[in-house]
Amino acid sequence: MSDEPVVRIGAGRGSPIRAVRELWRYRDLFEALGTRDLRLRYRQTFLGVAWVVLQPLAAAGIFAFVFGSIAHVPTDGQPYLLFALAALAGWNFFSSVLTRASTSLIQNPQLVSRVYFPRLILPLAVVPAALVDLLVTFAVFVAIALLQGHAFDARLLGAPVAVVLLAALALGAGFAAAALAVRYRDVQYLIPVGIQLALYASPVAYASSAVPARWQALYYANPLAAPLELLRWSLLGTPAPGWPALWYSAGFAAANLILGAAVFRGIERSFADEI
Repeated sequence: MSDEPVVRIGAGRGSPIRAVRELWRYRDLFEALGTRDLRLRYRQTFLGVAWVVLQPLAAAGIFAFVFGSIAHVPTDGQPYLLFALAALAGWNFFSSVLTRASTSLIQNPQLVSRVYFPRLILPLAVVPAALVDLLVTFAVFVAIALLQGHAFDARLLGAPVAVVLLAALALGAGFAAAALAVRYRDVQYLIPVGIQLALYASPVAYASSAVPARWQALYYANPLAAPLELLRWSLLGTPAPGWPALWYSAGFAAANLILGAAVFRGIERSFADEI
C-alpha cells in the first residue's frame, strides 16, 4: 500500500474572508458562467433579445391601462407609463436574480456533482445577464422619457445605490433558496409565488404615498419599498424615501446577504450527494 497522503477536496467551513478569496481565485469561472448564461438565454427564442424590451413594456402598458386609466392611481404627477416602467426595471432585476439564483444548483447537477469549485459562483453568475437586461430596460426608459420631454439631473446617481440594494436582497434570498432547493424541490415552486405576492406589497403599480399614513411604518417594513422608491426618485424626481427607510433596507440587505451565504455554506457539503 502507498504511504502517500490523501488529499480530499471539498466544501470547507472557513472564514468569510477565505471564502471571498476563493471566489476571487475562481473569477475566470464566474466570467465563463455569466457569459454562457448571457449567450444561451435567448438563442432559441423567436424574438431573441427583443423579449428584454417587450416584457417590461407590456407589463407597464397593462399597469397603465388598469391602474392608470381605470383605477386612476395617483402617480406623483408623472405619466403612468414612465411611473410604472421606472419601478418595473428594478423589480424585474430583483425577481430575475432571485428566480435564477434559486434554481442555479439544480439546473447544473453535472457541475455540482463532478467538479470542485466554490458553489456560490453558480447563483452569483446569474447577475451579469440580469444587469444587461436592466441596462436595456433603462435605455428604453430614457428614450421614452426624452420623447415626452422629461429631463434628467444629478438624482440619477441614486439609481446605482438602488440597484445594489436590490441585488443584495435578491442574492441573499437566492443563496438560501438555491441551497434549500437541493434538499427540498418544492422551493423552486414557492419562490415564484412569493415573488408575485411581494409585487403587490411593493411600490411598483402605485406610489408609497398612496398608502394611508397609519400603515406607512408597516409598509416600509418591506425592504423592497425603499430601493424601488429610490429608483423612481432618481429617474423621475418623485418623492424620495426617508433616510430611516433607506437605512433599514440597507441593514436588512446586508444581514440577508450574510445569512443567505451562511445557509448556503452550511448545506454545501451535501450538495453533491443530494442533487
